[in-house]
Amino acid sequence: MTEATEDESVDVVVVGGGNAAFCAAHAARERGRSVVLLEKASADDAGGNSYFTAGATRMVHSGLSDLIDLVEPDPRMAMSVVPPYSAENFAQDMERVTEGRNDKALTKVLVDEIAGSLRWLKGLGFKYRLMYERQAYTRADGSYLFWGGLHVGNVDGGRGLMSDHTKAASRSGIDVRYGHRVLDLLSGDGAITGVTYRANGGEPQRIRAESVILAAGGFEADAAMRREHLGAGWENAKVRGTPLNTGDMILAAIRHGATQGGDWGSCHSVAWDAYNEHNESNRELTNRLTRQSYPLGIVVNREGRRFLDEGADFRNYTYAKYGREILAQSGSVAFQIFDAALRPQLRSKEYEMPGISEFTAETLEDLADQLGVPQAQFVDTVSEFNSSIDRSKPFDPTVKDGRRANTVPPKSNWSAAIETGPFFAYPVTCAITFTFGGLKSDTHGRVLRETGEPISNLFVAGEMLGGLFSANYPGGSGLAAGMVFGRRAGSIA
Repeated sequence: MTEATEDESVDVVVVGGGNAAFCAAHAARERGRSVVLLEKASADDAGGNSYFTAGATRMVHSGLSDLIDLVEPDPRMAMSVVPPYSAENFAQDMERVTEGRNDKALTKVLVDEIAGSLRWLKGLGFKYRLMYERQAYTRADGSYLFWGGLHVGNVDGGRGLMSDHTKAASRSGIDVRYGHRVLDLLSGDGAITGVTYRANGGEPQRIRAESVILAAGGFEADAAMRREHLGAGWENAKVRGTPLNTGDMILAAIRHGATQGGDWGSCHSVAWDAYNEHNESNRELTNRLTRQSYPLGIVVNREGRRFLDEGADFRNYTYAKYGREILAQSGSVAFQIFDAALRPQLRSKEYEMPGISEFTAETLEDLADQLGVPQAQFVDTVSEFNSSIDRSKPFDPTVKDGRRANTVPPKSNWSAAIETGPFFAYPVTCAITFTFGGLKSDTHGRVLRETGEPISNLFVAGEMLGGLFSANYPGGSGLAAGMVFGRRAGSIA
């Protein structure tokens, strides 16, 4: 590790150590800029939220033939159907799931540039694959059908993504410094001129830079900020990813004149193993603590009642908002319910992980007793659900099958009777991934003042960039945004 002095200066300082930060650093380094990347975490705990992801990245493509040059070979490709995902599809999904509150200019850049950004990273040595285990179902003829517009991911998930980033940084000469906590920005004459930081608990030091790129995540790991901006109860949410995203650099930028951007009152949150002893910031299990096969079954609260439409849409379009629905239930706990016929279809990496919270029983009554929910109400809920299913339509998880349960709330698709023992229950709570509110910028990542003028030499990317998401988001668009806007910022810093 290079030791900094008070007089040290570089071309570009990048604050943060996740996907967006490294994309910014790669882009700046390609232009011959000297780059120092300051990561708050130690080398053993680095990678930000990106490390904890499955590595899934939403991208525009015209079908399997368009992806052959991007992904690793797989013998299953000969039996795979990967529907095209157009720029129009992506833009419409962004508009739909955010209820029209997405920044349209940022969205257009994201949609237009994600395919090129992935191939840019591929050229830097990154490895990608088709996500069979997460985004495809096997059909009766043995073929695979991909769904939900999310088809490509990193080999070895978030771990692989961050390993590829650090290797590429080492090859290009980016100076990556772990254990460096940035304390504040330096400024003069209305421009940002560098940062102050503390290295591994030492004395504060300064580093001057022509440009500073902020990519240090949101404020999801700060319980007080969650309660202030997301509302009462959010202090109880589990932190899914890094515990170091505490909003420090968002607040620092605001002190230096930056204006807030995006929806500060909502976030990405998911259904998460409620009873696992180590269900926060778990670097070994990472994304395996999610429970995302809920569209196949039903979800009940501690009163034994359903409270959401499990089949409203493909998982990719509902999972990031259903965490908050669970948080609002009594004790912030709910239970995903499946029967013996559905159980084999659950995602194995999530529902067969070590230490999973799982309850099984031969009867619904015994299952209710194990869960501590009212037996009569739970049995009534399941019976009412079963009897309300439109059985005229076949159950088909590869498409929106319209197999509806006409109960309250309805289940719009994939309604299968919970009737064959043994029965299975998975307790889930709310885990927060990242907050949607951050800093306002133009489409190149230049941080803006309230007047709309950019703050000279200050850029933002990743989860700190506000404006793309509100209330919900399409799965895989977070990593995509980090790549596109990190690259954009680094290309002009």
